[in-house]
Formats: sequence, C-alpha cells, structure tokens
Amino acid sequence: MATLELKNLRKTYLTEEIIKGVSLSIEDREFVVFVGPSGCGKSTLLRMIAGLEDISNGDLLIDGQRVNDIEPGHRGLAMVFQSYALYPHMNVYKNMEFGLKLAGMPEAERREKITAVAKTLQLETYLHHKPGQLSGGQRQRVAIGRAIVRNPKVFLFDEPLSNLDAALRGQMRVELASLHRKLGATTIYVTHDQVEAMTMADKIVVLQKGVVEQVGSPLELYHHPRNMFVAKFIGSPPMNFLPATLIGREHSSSIIEFASGSSMHVPVYSSAVAEGSKVTVGIRPEHIEVVEAGEGSGKVEVVERLGALTLLHIRLANGQLIVVQTDGSDTSEIDSRVGLHLPSEHCHIFAEDGLAFEALNRHPLAA
Repeated sequence: MATLELKNLRKTYLTEEIIKGVSLSIEDREFVVFVGPSGCGKSTLLRMIAGLEDISNGDLLIDGQRVNDIEPGHRGLAMVFQSYALYPHMNVYKNMEFGLKLAGMPEAERREKITAVAKTLQLETYLHHKPGQLSGGQRQRVAIGRAIVRNPKVFLFDEPLSNLDAALRGQMRVELASLHRKLGATTIYVTHDQVEAMTMADKIVVLQKGVVEQVGSPLELYHHPRNMFVAKFIGSPPMNFLPATLIGREHSSSIIEFASGSSMHVPVYSSAVAEGSKVTVGIRPEHIEVVEAGEGSGKVEVVERLGALTLLHIRLANGQLIVVQTDGSDTSEIDSRVGLHLPSEHCHIFAEDGLAFEALNRHPLAA
C-alpha cells in the first residue's frame, strides 16, 4: 500500500481560500476519516489528493514522491463516489472490468481478479445484473469492487453511504470496516457523519472552514477534544455546555462557579486564562447523574426511550436545555423536577476563545 504526506496544502478559488494550509501524515494501511460539517473543505481536500482539483500551494507526497503535477490516473489511487458512478448499460462484471480493459490487462487475468473480488464482496450471483436491478447497497459494493480490482495504493471514499437508508448505512459501515481489515489498504474516507467516523477510523481529521481543528483516534477526540467545536461535533448526543466563571486555581485544578452560585474543582488547568474570566463547562450526556439533590436541577421536558438507554431533555432554571443519558429503566416523567450532579472528573473547561483547558493528571481515556 502507501503512505501520504500533506505539506501545507492550500486551495484558492478566485480570491477565496478554501483549504488553508493543511498538513497531515497518513501511515501505510491506516484508515483515516475526514469529517466536518458541509462546506468545511473535506471533499475538496480529497479531490486534491485524487488529482481532480489542482493544488494552489503546498506539496502532496505519496510514498515520498511529490505528485502535485502527476495526472490522476498515474497516482495509483482509486476513488469511490457518493453517486456510485456506474455505467447503467453495463452489467456488474463489465463495470468492474472496464478500467482493467483500458489498462490492457489480459482477459484471463481480468476474469481471475473480478471473480476473486466478487466473492469477497458477495457479488458472485449478481455479475450479470445491470445496476438498475440492484439495491443501493449492492450498487455501492460494485463501485467498491471496481476500485479494488485495480489494486490501488490508496482507496479514496467520498461520502459513499450518504444515499443509503439508516439500516443499510449501519450494515455497510460494518462491511467496509471488515473489508479494510481484510485488504490492509491505506484508506481516506470523507463523511459529515461523526458516527461513521467514530466507528470506522483509525485516525479522524476534524475540519472546519478549510482548517484542521484536531487529529487523533476516535477515543482521543471524544475524551480530549482540543476545543469546543470538536467537543460539540464528536459525540451523539453532543456534549452539553454550561456558562461559568473561573474563580480560582488549586494545584492542577481549576475552580469554577456557576450562575446558580454552586462551585466545583475541575481537574484541568490553563495558565493563560485569568481568574474572573468567563468560561464554558462541557460535560457529555452520559456523565450527568440524576439525583435527589445536586449542583443543579431542572424540569424534564422530553423523554426519549430508546430501549437500552433513555435521553432526558431537561430545562434548567436559566432556561437552557440540556440532554442527560440514563439507562433504559429510567422512570422519569415529563414535567417532573430532577436534581443533577456533574462529576468533576468528567467535566471539561473551555476558554472564551473555545480552547480546552489541559487535563494534567487525568487517565488517557477518562473524560
């Protein structure tokens, strides 16, 4: 397979800079996911790697070789698109064969490759079907198979599951993750769905407005977000944010006070933020505890019973709505009042510029 290195990549359309100096290393056999909201530049960045968009500035290296000026067909990459991009008049076999035929591969070798890949993707019985006779998931597998038979250095996926229904997306996530392990292929995958990113990636790259906000493993980003944008984007339901004031420091902890007057020692620290500054406390829904009496209280407005777990939407005294995740046996009712406890070891603090305070003595995977 291959390694990739992006060195200060930039893309400018007319006078607007879309990709603003992205630097990134992708290791051999790694599954890397570019994730972010619509318009963040993730698909543009993928197309720059593929050679479908020119690089305005910076260098792209594949296996140490600069490829900025190399044509897409000679970069050793294969791309799978959201729209499948299959030839409707050709059957599955001919769709998978087309690129190999253009490359001049002998017929016997083509047949051997296509048969092997069809078996891997469970498409053996569909080789003579045309795309219009297939389900969405089957068509996506054909598009993936067409990429695999080329034996590329790197696989590029541009939101390949967006056109599928929720159940099929879940199934295809498992299939793609299994396929990656089987092939050991270097893979770059673009999605706006953070669930896809969390469940499939070795490494996640979070993008916003053409800038990399954070790079790390799914659990690193979940438990140690660098800023409020990453904290809000990664996780479903998203992290809750509560306004507070930094009123002091003690050893490696910060002392914060909520508008209600209750205070808390949080085991995170920043020497750059002055006492008296406004800060934001973040805590994930599964870490808030419903108790008889706690640091806060609120009224239950919505109860979502999802079987194994329950989501409580709770209106606080200041009018803010937060989400609390409890177990499936929770008996809370709409309009009931509940007490809330925020365990300090699970709290994050963000400065006014959105940057997170550092967790100095916290376990690597603790929140």
